[in-house]
Formats: sequence, structure tokens, C-alpha cells
Amino acid sequence: MSKREAQHQPGWYYRLSDFFRELFGGPVYKIPLDAGFSCPNRDGTLGLNGCAYCYNPSFSPFSGREPESSVAEQIERGRKKKKEARYLAYFQSYTNTYAPLEELKALYNEALSDPRVAGLSIATRPDCISEDIVALLEGYARLYHVWLELGLQSAHDRTLERINRGHDTAAFTGAVKMSRDRGIFLCAHIILGLPGETKAMMLETIEYLNRVRVDGVKFHHLQIIKNTLFAEQYKKGQIQVYNTAGDYIPVLCDCIEKLSPEIVIHRLASTAASKELLIAPHWPESAGQIASAVKAELSERGTWQGVN
Repeated sequence: MSKREAQHQPGWYYRLSDFFRELFGGPVYKIPLDAGFSCPNRDGTLGLNGCAYCYNPSFSPFSGREPESSVAEQIERGRKKKKEARYLAYFQSYTNTYAPLEELKALYNEALSDPRVAGLSIATRPDCISEDIVALLEGYARLYHVWLELGLQSAHDRTLERINRGHDTAAFTGAVKMSRDRGIFLCAHIILGLPGETKAMMLETIEYLNRVRVDGVKFHHLQIIKNTLFAEQYKKGQIQVYNTAGDYIPVLCDCIEKLSPEIVIHRLASTAASKELLIAPHWPESAGQIASAVKAELSERGTWQGVN
């Protein structure tokens, strides 16, 4: 069933696996990498404490790698899990365009030197995008499959200030405009359940993503992680979370119903690589169970992605 046929089926949403199957004719796996980048919100350029919710080792399985663990070595380790497959080198940890251009080029080239790597997925901040960086990625996109993953979290500036993002929505808009129509696929990260946000505000963020025409989205639910500002505020009762997946999924489905059917959904919920660092919420459901529950909810409603 093609995407055009599927998009009017109850329970349908545009999965990344479907997108890869359409484009490559089979599965593609991401290999997460830590290339030793920093972040302007931690090195003193913008701030020292980072975003209020973020302690990177909790989200990135290779964060804190040994210095001698090169990009090529990390790809070789990740590749062994799925030997007969295509891969994207996923530069995940911290801000993966936050370095001099020649350093970026050397790291990206190292990843692409493995013939089984079909392209790059580069996670970064919208305020760490420049014309030179986009031109570099555009060059790669002529030969490889390239995703640029931009952290937005919310389209509301008062929320971005509340979570200490260090940039506003205009920075995201500018990064998208700079990168669009250059062969680069653009993915936005957003967090549902941020402090002070109503469901109406979350739906406005979805409408914003539709307007700026991103190609993909990663949904996250707010998680409280040790060693963050939110951890302190949560202990004081100042922050609420979705305590169960059952609390979260109806809100997520409301967002999916409003999301353009052209936008690929990369992820439905957050994943903490370190359970020891996760304070709340603790859901027993796996990613697969969350996906099944989303499909069941949409089917029960008789709706699908983009119906609204």
C-alpha cells in the first residue's frame, strides 16, 4: 500500500521505516555516534548549565565515550548488530555542527568512508547552522541521504525561555529556510508536556511545523533526568509529567491528527538510554508497545495522520 493510499486508513501514520522502504526498497538503521562535540549552551557561549531538561548521557548511549573511540570504530561496533543492512551515521551527542568547518568535514567523511553507510543524520541546534554548514551538507546530499535534525522543542518563545534553550522560534525558522530545497531532509524535535504548555499550545507547535514544511518530526514526552534543573523543580512539585503512557497517547494522537501527512514521524516518545538517570516517568511499555497503542487509539477514533 502506498503512502497516498494508506493516509486515509484509520490508524495510519507515516513511519520512518515506511519512508526508508519507499526510498531504499528495504530497512535502513541508524548507528548513534558520539564524535566529541560540545554545546554552546554548556561551554559558556550561551550558558553553562544547558537546557533545563537535558543531561546528554541519559539520551545518548555513546555519550562519554573513550577519546580513542573513533567514528569509524563506533560505526563498526554498531554495524555488527545488523550485518546485512544499510545504515545512516547518526551524529547524536550534543551539537553536531558546533565545530570548525574542516573538523566537521573530516568527521562526516570518516563516517561515509564505510561503503555500507548510505548517509548522515546530524542532530544540532538551529542557532548552530550557517550558510557554510548548509553548503557542506548540500554537497553530501548530492551523493548520500542526509537528515538534519534540529531541536525546536516548542514553537512558543516563552516556553523556550522557560526551558533555557538559548534561542527563539525565529532561529528555527531561519535554519529551516536556509536548509530547505537543497536536497537535505529536515527533522524537528519537539517535547510534549513541557511546563506551562497546554494541549492547545502543543497543537500550535504542530501547526507551525506544517507551515515551515519540515520533512520529519521526533516526538518526545517530558522526562525528568538527574543532574538537570528540571530534576530540582520536579522534586519541589513544580513540574508535572505524563505518569503513564495512557496519559500521553491521547495527546500524541491529537498532534498526529493535525500533523501534515507528508511529514515522516521518526519517533513517538522519548527513550532514556540510562534508566539509572531517569527520575520520572517510568513506563513499562516498549517503543513497539507505544506504537501499537497509538495505532489502536487512532483506529478507535477512526482517524489518521493529517485528518484535521
